[in-house]
Amino acid sequence: MGPHGVEEKSMLEILVKCNPADLTTFRKNSPYIFLDDEYCFEKWDPFHMKSLEIKFLHFQRAVIQRTMHPWERDALLVRKSLEEKPPLYNLLIELACTRTSDEFLGARKAFQCLYSESVEEFVAVKVQGFQRRIRRINEAAIKLECQKLARAIKTDHRNKIENDDEVLRILTTRSKHHLKTIHKCYKEDYDSNLEEDLDDIQILRDTVNCLCAPPIYFDTAMSICPAEQEMEALTRVIVTRTDVDMKDIAAEFDRKYGAPLIERIEAAALGNYRHFLVALVKSGMAN
Repeated sequence: MGPHGVEEKSMLEILVKCNPADLTTFRKNSPYIFLDDEYCFEKWDPFHMKSLEIKFLHFQRAVIQRTMHPWERDALLVRKSLEEKPPLYNLLIELACTRTSDEFLGARKAFQCLYSESVEEFVAVKVQGFQRRIRRINEAAIKLECQKLARAIKTDHRNKIENDDEVLRILTTRSKHHLKTIHKCYKEDYDSNLEEDLDDIQILRDTVNCLCAPPIYFDTAMSICPAEQEMEALTRVIVTRTDVDMKDIAAEFDRKYGAPLIERIEAAALGNYRHFLVALVKSGMAN
């Protein structure tokens, strides 16, 4: 798939100079875009028409998300996360784990205002099984919890971990500070990163990264999405993190992939969409 967005300036310069004959020649010489109709005219291929509409929309969506109140933006993302097929559980985890308490409370208020139901009610209806159990609450000592995590990973793994109440309780009910301490303890005691040992269980790995190492999570989120979600993720991360931790995200991206984040954007986007995202990243890195 080619770059996303449109080179608006170049397109305008070309189109304003075209006369009807030039446009006819263009259509006839572009059989992969225009189809010959039985009534002797060249019509847009519906697939390419839709593709061009989407390319124009990337910039529009980025501008709307940037100017939207953070509460409303996050409320819309919460709804999107569970209405997609399949659900984007990583996006829901991202919102719950990388926002402050006040920010998420604001998103909950906005959600109630927009949809006349609470976030909790919406999630309870949409989420089943293991994902719903992630909301349980309890407490335990850091050292003991670190040991429990290590024991579960070494002896249970995969299916059993996903149904282990202790593991879910530890990872989903502790404060960020508490979990960062567990993360550090795990590294010191077992000479391994917790998120790496949970690597094949994405929803738990994403939870750990969102809470303990947000830049790592966001860099991964921008890089491993399916093609149709790639630019949505890139836009979301840049728009929502510009004023938060863009400098750390850009530094981690450079360390992990050996290339600046700005180069990644320039290769993936076009026109005003590209200029807008690059400007946001530069602004965030300067803060």
